[in-house]
Amino acid sequence: MLRTQTASARIPASTNRRAWWLRQLRQWHWISAAVSLLGMLMFAATGITLNHAAQIEAKPAVERKDHVLPGGLLSKLDTPGSGTRMVLPSPVAVWVAQEFGIDVADRAGDWSEDEVYISLPRPGGDAWLSIDRETGDVQYEVTDRGWISYLNDLHKGRNTGSAWSLFIDAFALSCVIFALTGLALLQLYAMNRPMTWPLVGAGCVLPILIAFFLIH
Repeated sequence: MLRTQTASARIPASTNRRAWWLRQLRQWHWISAAVSLLGMLMFAATGITLNHAAQIEAKPAVERKDHVLPGGLLSKLDTPGSGTRMVLPSPVAVWVAQEFGIDVADRAGDWSEDEVYISLPRPGGDAWLSIDRETGDVQYEVTDRGWISYLNDLHKGRNTGSAWSLFIDAFALSCVIFALTGLALLQLYAMNRPMTWPLVGAGCVLPILIAFFLIH
């Protein structure tokens, strides 16, 4: 026991601090990597598909459905005038959900004298709902541009809602932690790896040079 305490006392404080920082950095580095792994793969892959969007042919699939709003519900569309933006009356929204399988309860539509038009954009496609205020004719059209377009829209956060927006913020924070802890680990190991800083410098300088001299 005495030998162990004596040996421990001989270890410089700087060595103990370095070991502590190594443990902390490694822990945060692998945790942030595990949390952001799937996100980094998805964003990296969609970075390629977005960069070559012109070469990737999309074949949109369009589906259209037609129904007639029951007379008892049609009368509930009489109140708002033209040029108004508001949601559908609750009974009409429930009927739309039953007939078309879409939730429009919180979707504000454009009300004109002739119709109510609700735009329903979504990742990887588009959709809209139109209700004729005189005849009760209801038209619903949805366009699907494929899974590549869907993933590209997730990458851009286009029409993805608040939950995905929060995920992107959390994912970005995790990537920042991953990058900074990786940089700190490079600093600790750089003494035994002479190519560390030339590679880091090249990785920082190359995009700057391309941005300044090759982008017009």
